[in-house]
Amino acid sequence: MHPAPLPPAYAAAPPRTNTLAVVTLVLGVLGFALLPVVLGHLALAQVRRTGERGAALAVVGLVLGYLTCALYALVAVLVLGGGIVLWGAG
Repeated sequence: MHPAPLPPAYAAAPPRTNTLAVVTLVLGVLGFALLPVVLGHLALAQVRRTGERGAALAVVGLVLGYLTCALYALVAVLVLGGGIVLWGAG
């Protein structure tokens, strides 16, 4: 007698990619400043808590968000500073 055949083995599904991390990356690429920063930190917390994938996406979105914030701040300083030089007590 032969033993009964075993049922086919199924591989476990890979962890899902965190949706908030994807949104963070997209908003960072689109040039938003504050939203990717806030959502990126939330996404990283969720990834750590749930074990989902997407930490790298959240970090890239965070970096882009922070860089965009710095760029906007620099532009504001140059525009306001230039205005003071052009029209100020000069």
